[in-house]
Amino acid sequence: QVRLVESGGGLVQAGDSLRLSCTASGFDFRINPMGWYRQAPGKQRELVAGISHVLFTTYADSVKGRFTISRDNAKNSVYLEMDSLKPEDTAVYYCASPWKDPRYWGQGTQVTVSS
Repeated sequence: QVRLVESGGGLVQAGDSLRLSCTASGFDFRINPMGWYRQAPGKQRELVAGISHVLFTTYADSVKGRFTISRDNAKNSVYLEMDSLKPEDTAVYYCASPWKDPRYWGQGTQVTVSS
């Protein structure tokens, strides 16, 4: 059974940083592309960042230069470093695999950025 468990969300002020973590189990993490999605109230879920098994990365235009996705295959984990956070980054953040048309989702972690 595949499980994706996120952690690291919270309430921060604009300009602060947060690091989200996602630990995977139940599949061969090393060969699977991973992604972070987010969903704000009243909006569709959107891809924030993705990372392939060979470390190719992709980012939404709205987070380029501020967010960094990375992975540690030894820990079956993928991370999202979020810097210079803005109120519009407020959303529930989900770990997913693969990053295109995900089959697997985590339960989500709330990120709230106050102005």
